[in-house]
Amino acid sequence: MVRQEHLDEAGRHAKKAVELAVQGLWKEAIAANMAVLDLAPEDVEAYNRLGRAYLELGEHEAARQAYGKALELDQYNSIAKKNLKRLAELGDSMAKDDHHQVVADGFVEDTSKARVVQLVNPAPRETIMQMVPGAKVDLRVEGQRLVAHNEHNDYLGEVDPKYGPRLARLIQGGNQYVAAVRSLGDTDVDLLIKEVYEHPSQAGLVSFPPKKRERFRPYVKESLLRPREEAEDEEEAFPELPELETLDETSP
Repeated sequence: MVRQEHLDEAGRHAKKAVELAVQGLWKEAIAANMAVLDLAPEDVEAYNRLGRAYLELGEHEAARQAYGKALELDQYNSIAKKNLKRLAELGDSMAKDDHHQVVADGFVEDTSKARVVQLVNPAPRETIMQMVPGAKVDLRVEGQRLVAHNEHNDYLGEVDPKYGPRLARLIQGGNQYVAAVRSLGDTDVDLLIKEVYEHPSQAGLVSFPPKKRERFRPYVKESLLRPREEAEDEEEAFPELPELETLDETSP
């Protein structure tokens, strides 16, 4: 039987492993997850995190073994199943030095400055499959649309029109945003977008107008590591927004 103090120490290593993964420090994350497994050798989530770290480093065989062990311990584990399927489809197409940049701060902000949005008109499945939760995404204004590209300049999709045109206007006005993949499906991508700079000329024009029932809340860092089916359902979308110049914090 695993002693309680071992479980507590394993929990501390697990928390550290998540923090390292969010920062993209994959080698250090491997060490932290191995420390968890030394104390709790049947920790399924540690094997899943280990698989993710190996996958990021291009060590596919080690990733398969880690996910395989997770599935051996929990035959219904959806994360292990999904990633083993993904590894089978990817083969050796991901280069060892092809590291994805990860947004490190976890988007801990109030919901007027950060929100989960879905991409529409997504890229082909083979492009989506190259992404990982946490990978940084480049946002570009194209007319009234806001379009997402990966670090290799590949088109990923268009930010949901319920959000995209407003953010595009704010970007054209001088605001700045960062974005990262929050969750993935076979052909779907959810992004976490955060305002990091408000231009003085746009003071009072919030990026994501709150609804009456909306409260301030943090986005948990580990949510960046979860697949789409494990993510919580997001709030209902806003109604169509009026022109930017007429908006303020009381707008719907």
